[in-house]
Amino acid sequence: MSEPAQQATTGLDDAPESDGLDISPGKIAFPVVMGRTSEFFDFFVYGIAAVLVFPYLFFPDSDPVQATLKSFAVFSLAFIARPIGSIIFMAVDRNFSRAAKLIGALFLLCGSTMAIAFLPSYAQVGMLAPVLLAVFRFGQGLGWGGAWDGLPSLLSLSAPANRRGWYAMVPQLGAAIGFMLACGMFYVFTRALSQEDFMAWGWRFPFFVALALNVVALFARLRLVVTPEFKRLFDEKELQPRRVIETIRTHPRQVFVGALIPLATYAMFHLVTIFPLSWTTLYTDHDAADFLGSLFLGSVVGGLGIMLSGVLADRVGRRGQLGIAAVLIGIFSFFAAPLLGSDTTGGRTTYVIVGFALLGLSLGQASNAIASRFESIYRYTGAAVTSDIAWLVGAGFAPLVALGLCSKFGLEYVGYYLLSGALVTLGALAFSRTLETVR
Repeated sequence: MSEPAQQATTGLDDAPESDGLDISPGKIAFPVVMGRTSEFFDFFVYGIAAVLVFPYLFFPDSDPVQATLKSFAVFSLAFIARPIGSIIFMAVDRNFSRAAKLIGALFLLCGSTMAIAFLPSYAQVGMLAPVLLAVFRFGQGLGWGGAWDGLPSLLSLSAPANRRGWYAMVPQLGAAIGFMLACGMFYVFTRALSQEDFMAWGWRFPFFVALALNVVALFARLRLVVTPEFKRLFDEKELQPRRVIETIRTHPRQVFVGALIPLATYAMFHLVTIFPLSWTTLYTDHDAADFLGSLFLGSVVGGLGIMLSGVLADRVGRRGQLGIAAVLIGIFSFFAAPLLGSDTTGGRTTYVIVGFALLGLSLGQASNAIASRFESIYRYTGAAVTSDIAWLVGAGFAPLVALGLCSKFGLEYVGYYLLSGALVTLGALAFSRTLETVR
């Protein structure tokens, strides 16, 4: 094994590192949040439309459940494409520049999202419509994989040692804000428009908004990555792109275990956002617009949970905080079916609120738990690759699997699915501890 591999960080808590440049973490935080907000907005706009719109416009030849399952199959394509996007754009980063990588990736992400707004329906062009939807969804995934800029790792490394948990959660606020914006826009349009107008043109408008958000996020990030002081800081922290194959070859255990640690988090991610919207729309008389309102409120609670995770991680350590969150998610899995399958809207709303609170508590530290497993020289690429695999395994197929299970076997199987993710996370955390003693 190479020398860098022998020095790899296997723990979940970063050791203090000295900063050669006086860069305030607060200066990094805003572009990081903006970048993650734009990315998650693009993805949640698609995810909500995959429930409310795409089954009926692109798969009208199937019954509603089968059409939604087909829509979720297309939804998964972006998670398959994401690792490919990382490989492509890491090469762009090495051979050209980080700015070129960011511009190309974000234009691909934004362009794919906006292109979906112009797609014709199945009634207009037949099978070409779902094929084009799949192509642009795959394009979203490629762009998402390439949008990794290393700023979250830089933020964590630049933070004071006793505040690393707090600054580690900052990028994850973008997920809560992105979902809040996407959910809020669909709530307004489903409330303000008739069903005919919404299906004809109203659903397309949120996809246009992606342009404005991505442009603002791109310039906010470029202001950092192209400036000499931040280039020097990236060099000092050794946050430079390495070859993906080299990173996996020298850090196989870190990649494998790192991808399993956030499994409960990423399974929970879609089981409280996209899946419950589909289940409620298909199997209950709960109005979709009202449920979007519950999801919006849940995203606010999720944001508060993310911030709480930063406080807890600085007090009990990142591993302890992730372990607590996984145990709570495991407990929640036994109540998921009774709450979501409740005959009252209050039960389903409780499922959303409690689920988002636990998601925030877990998500706030999940990403940096991956990054902290690599020493600086491999952290930039290692964090991206491991995160890609974690999202693919944990979240990519979650709506498809959950809806398939509940439609065939019953809603309680969604709880079993969530429980399995919590058990894998706890096992990975325990195995991660043993790795620390095997250097």
